Amino acid sequence: MSGSLSRRKWIKAGVTTAAGVAGLGVAAKIADHYGLIPPDWGGVWGPGETLTYAAQRMLMSFHSMAREFNRSEISKVVPVSGPQPKTEPYQKLKAGGFADWRLTLDGLVAKPSQFSLDEIKRMPAKSQITHQACEEGWSFIAQWTGVPLSYVLSSVGISAQAKYAVFYAMDGGWDSLDLPDAYHTQTFLAYSLNGQDLPPDHGAPLRVKVARQLGYKSVKYLQKITVVNSLKNVGDGRGSGAPSFGYSWYAGI
Repeated sequence: MSGSLSRRKWIKAGVTTAAGVAGLGVAAKIADHYGLIPPDWGGVWGPGETLTYAAQRMLMSFHSMAREFNRSEISKVVPVSGPQPKTEPYQKLKAGGFADWRLTLDGLVAKPSQFSLDEIKRMPAKSQITHQACEEGWSFIAQWTGVPLSYVLSSVGISAQAKYAVFYAMDGGWDSLDLPDAYHTQTFLAYSLNGQDLPPDHGAPLRVKVARQLGYKSVKYLQKITVVNSLKNVGDGRGSGAPSFGYSWYAGI
């Protein structure tokens, strides 16, 4: 993904020409040659999903930034997309202030690790005020504080064969990012919302925050990150639970 500018321009021209001359199917073949096929490429929308993802990766994967706002623009109301888990393990962790909670990192890493919430809060922090858009139509602007995901991944030593980071939540949900998005400067693990500890309904104790994608990619109630080189054997092989509900794995905005 870090090839020369001329190489990226050639790929861009190839995909664009193929789409215009021979249709999306040929464009998808070109994208496949360069490893730019999303995991949910199958089905009637597959070629379109592929072209969207491939075009984004070639044009904006490293340099595009989500807009950041001023504090005066923070929304007065921050909607909740779903209630906190009612399971006994989660409620027990919450009652203890999440002191016994641990984030596990495993898979294609040199040093499989577990981090407590206090350990994560001692890592280099960053804040950003960004817009979060929900696929259901509502949105809000909020300040998020946490640790860059790139820092956490680098601290455990990512294998050269790694391609994706898979996120598992305490409510049973899961999702994934390719490494260009995982390492993007605006992707981080958030433990604070608008200057306060992350509320349970918003994903406490820790959630992923992906500023450049729709809200469902910002997995709440995070408990494990597994680094893999393929998503074929993860869940149903489509990279996320979202395609089962009619949403795309890649949710760029």
